[in-house]
Amino acid sequence: MFVRRNVTSLAPALAAVALLTAGCGGQDGGQDDAKSGSGKPASSATPHGYVEGATEAAEQQSRLLLGDPGSGDTRVLDLITGKVHDTARRAGLTSLTTDGRFGYFHGTNGTQVLDSGAWMVDHGDHVHYYSAKIQDVGEFPGGTGTGVRSDAGVTVVTSADGKASLYPRAELEKGALGTPTRLPGTYAGPVVPYAGHLIALTGGSDGPAEVAVLDRSGKRVAGPEAECEEPHGDAVTRRGIVLGCADGALLVHEDDGAFTAEKIPYGEEVPKEERAAEFRHRPGSSTLTAPAGKDAVWVLDVTEGAWTRVETGPVVAANTAGEGAPLMVLETDGALHGYDISAGKETTVTEPLLKDIPEAGSGGTATPVIEVDRSRAYLNDPEGRRVYEIDYNDDLRVARTFDLDVRPSLMAETGR
Repeated sequence: MFVRRNVTSLAPALAAVALLTAGCGGQDGGQDDAKSGSGKPASSATPHGYVEGATEAAEQQSRLLLGDPGSGDTRVLDLITGKVHDTARRAGLTSLTTDGRFGYFHGTNGTQVLDSGAWMVDHGDHVHYYSAKIQDVGEFPGGTGTGVRSDAGVTVVTSADGKASLYPRAELEKGALGTPTRLPGTYAGPVVPYAGHLIALTGGSDGPAEVAVLDRSGKRVAGPEAECEEPHGDAVTRRGIVLGCADGALLVHEDDGAFTAEKIPYGEEVPKEERAAEFRHRPGSSTLTAPAGKDAVWVLDVTEGAWTRVETGPVVAANTAGEGAPLMVLETDGALHGYDISAGKETTVTEPLLKDIPEAGSGGTATPVIEVDRSRAYLNDPEGRRVYEIDYNDDLRVARTFDLDVRPSLMAETGR
């Protein structure tokens, strides 16, 4: 049996438990109740953070969602136990995304929703980690190009034609899609829930798209007057919503009910093929990565409002855990390369881990990805039918290798 081990010492782990308990003050026995596995509190008082049917833990309960577009086979790999769970075969798979709990298997005719049974709730001063059973939820309509974005209250599905529907999150958590609310109008990209509102882009067919702040019914409310030319790519950070634009990024931020928009320009003219088009980052981090053409990677520090272009070898995938962590780049030599972001220099490289992989953005079959959490990174190897767990704090050491019975061409991590 595989057992995931934290890279941190015992003292911080105990401190985290103490913080969780202190942050949930007045809930005597709540932690023991949550760990009982019964899903029910032992006393009549409901503990803070109690979720019916779920088990609460003191550490992250990560799981990897895996899919093979060729066969339609899907799996869930539990990173705590190392157990692989069989899940439904899904025909016509094209991509896989997640909101931290639910996996969205996008296909040619719709998006199938899988509850991974692993998630976290961040209360700011403490975090709750949960695990529950894995279950299918249903299918959102809309084929290739459909975008799904979520927060704690709603999930918004935006189809390729710009139409958007809002689904109540509470229903998904109960194992059903619920009744959607159709938002008025059409949008120039995925509608993103944020700060009790919806951030959307309107127009854009004959010029720059305009940022719109909507309430949960789709009605426009007071917001910043900001535009985004040729929008592509978005990310949710602690600093706000980042939207990729032709001249850099646009950061939409909420403070005490007021919304502002701040440009983060590249600072130079960037050819279209070298612009950041799809962001990847560790959830909770404000450091984003994106390929900058074939042989470089953009790193966007949202806190500092600055871009850094790191020259690399031919890029397949890239990601970073954030401040102080290396930029990890899978290159076409099949090796994982580590770069010091501030210096722009390579600091370490693994032996070749993958074979016969295409460059990012080359089209065709899905390319591997790098998923990152607070202690480890995960790299999928479709041809080798395996996933590598990488300790990025130890010179990209391969900590574990998970052998699989499917080609994990698609991968996403939940529980973060």
